[in-house]
Amino acid sequence: MQTRISPLGRNPADLPLFSPPEIRTVKDTGLTPDFLSDLALRIIYYAGNIAAGEVARRMGLPFGSVVERVLENLRRQLLVEVTSGASVLATSYAYTLTDKGYNKAAELVARTTYAGIAPVPMDRYFEAVKTQSILGLRVGREEVSRAFNHLVLPRQILDMLGPAINSGRSIFLFRESGNGKTSIAETVARIFFGGYIWVPYAVEFDGEVIKVYDPAYHFAVDPETFGLRVTDGRWLLCRRPAVVVGGELTMAQLDLIYSEATRYYEAPVQVRANGGILIIDDFGRQQISPRDLLNRWIVPLERREDFLSLRSGQRLRVPFDPLVIFSTNMEPTSLVDEAFLRRIRYKIYVPDPTQEA
Repeated sequence: MQTRISPLGRNPADLPLFSPPEIRTVKDTGLTPDFLSDLALRIIYYAGNIAAGEVARRMGLPFGSVVERVLENLRRQLLVEVTSGASVLATSYAYTLTDKGYNKAAELVARTTYAGIAPVPMDRYFEAVKTQSILGLRVGREEVSRAFNHLVLPRQILDMLGPAINSGRSIFLFRESGNGKTSIAETVARIFFGGYIWVPYAVEFDGEVIKVYDPAYHFAVDPETFGLRVTDGRWLLCRRPAVVVGGELTMAQLDLIYSEATRYYEAPVQVRANGGILIIDDFGRQQISPRDLLNRWIVPLERREDFLSLRSGQRLRVPFDPLVIFSTNMEPTSLVDEAFLRRIRYKIYVPDPTQEA
């Protein structure tokens, strides 16, 4: 199914087809009871003394159908105890760790310090990205013209940009510096910025947590603005992301980033750009060679999926769904050979545009 998008980004039609399913039971979370119990223990460990309702808020899950059951299970195991209650409501009960619970939580924190919103299983993230894919977006000629009305561009450039954007594939913008390539790439980003997608705070794979949400790229909006109510607080309704990287890009940034301090993973730039746009500015001037970069992404660009590495050496399959724009002031043939260039669907030579007064 195709979705037209508005450059203004305030049209309810810009909302994604995907919506987080309702959470009624622990099973609905897609996470094991042990995973949820361990997360709750870490939250209480760092808080010291915390109301049950606050535990639910920090986990991003419903209290009555999920978190209350998790806390009750911890009580039965003598890992937590109720210290007080501001009212008869169960959400007001204050919880703290028992000695047994403290020892257990200390062991858990030694493995990972993650004590935030519960992650979404990787298979559900895959489903969400696929349903909200940029491949389903369509931008009309009028929308392209309106978006680029601050630049004076030849008609043939606009005629090429529309199909390139609608393809959802890679775009190569080239010519000398200072002629507006970056302005064009940023304008394409604004077109995508008009739509919305659901982004999880984090995803889970084989017990490992990978943080996906980044406020630098994911601008959240209140779902109630569009009359939407969700019971799964693990997802944020965000504008489609626009991620720009330049000469600072390294090969390490294209894989999972593990922090020894926090002991969990951060998603690489291409995952954070899923459902939106990824601009590789000054292509050819990165700390990795153009050939190595394209070799790294040659399969993801074609198959719409990528493989990342965990510290254990295990390979993790993740969705790859950004519109990738390579912007350079160098001749394409000086960067990569013809065989590589054929992999990039749209190569657009950019003449010198001028800014309107």
